[in-house]
Amino acid sequence: MKFSTYFNDWLYGDKGYYTHYRTIGKEGDFYTSVSTSKFFGGSIGKKAIETIESGFLPNDTTIVEVGAHHGYLLADMIEFIYTLKPELLKTLTFAIVERFPKLQEQQKKYFKDSFGDEIKLVHYEDISQIKLDSALIVANEIFDAFGAELVYTTQEGLRKNAVVNNHELGFEVTADEYINTICNKYGIQKGEIALGYEDFANNLAQNIKKFEFITFDYGEKYPRNDFSMRIYHKHKVFPIFQEELPLIELFGKSDITYDVNFMHLIDSFKQAKIKNISYKTQLKALVEFGIIELLEILKQNTDETTYLREVQKVKTLLEPTGMGDRFKVAVFRKEFNA
Repeated sequence: MKFSTYFNDWLYGDKGYYTHYRTIGKEGDFYTSVSTSKFFGGSIGKKAIETIESGFLPNDTTIVEVGAHHGYLLADMIEFIYTLKPELLKTLTFAIVERFPKLQEQQKKYFKDSFGDEIKLVHYEDISQIKLDSALIVANEIFDAFGAELVYTTQEGLRKNAVVNNHELGFEVTADEYINTICNKYGIQKGEIALGYEDFANNLAQNIKKFEFITFDYGEKYPRNDFSMRIYHKHKVFPIFQEELPLIELFGKSDITYDVNFMHLIDSFKQAKIKNISYKTQLKALVEFGIIELLEILKQNTDETTYLREVQKVKTLLEPTGMGDRFKVAVFRKEFNA
């Protein structure tokens, strides 16, 4: 089978990794910025307030998270919006895009336990179901989970695609027009070709009249011309082509991911007439969103021990040699007249 089919089954099949609730953090397979500090979501909440106060979005807009897992990120945003501008909770609607019913139930319970009936929460099974006049959309680490093909070009100039048989990887010559177009456009000789960026961007553009879209992911603006596909299992990282890697044992039980080619993502949004207004490291973006100001507010309202504990967590988010540089943030906007 094609590698993209295998990848999709690994994550989203009947026994796929994302089909059931997974623990993130010390007890899980990996860390995320959300599991590191509430101030990650808090800074995005502060950014949402500023986007509304600037007049770009109305105060009755919908804040949407795509791929919310447990719902921690959106909940952290709500918590900080309540702290900074509580009157907005009376006008805002909150929404989660989640395809799996079991995860939807987990999210509903978490929000009910956290906020009772104080907020309006809506669920969508797919991004194509959203029909709104305006929205602020947040996505943390979703594009690294889009289907992808693995390709490399031989010395003779033959382009080959990865195939999988009985959990064994191999390569065969491809004539796929889309893969060839993307490889030629970005000069990719070896690496991952993501699938579905264009459809995702078109869905947003066609169904939401005006929006700001903020996404966090690891990757670069230009392809590295090497394979980044890897498996995370209990905080250990296994390159997909590691010798004697037992794919059959890890299939569906571990996370599988790869670096995002942000230029491909940005171009896909541009083709849908969605403007990329910012591309930065996570460090620069979170500082711009106001994470330092949030820590100052905390310092004025809590004890020193609590403050210093949160500072250490935020340092992890901003560390130039870690999350702060490894993760990138792209911000997009679509106007009414786009």
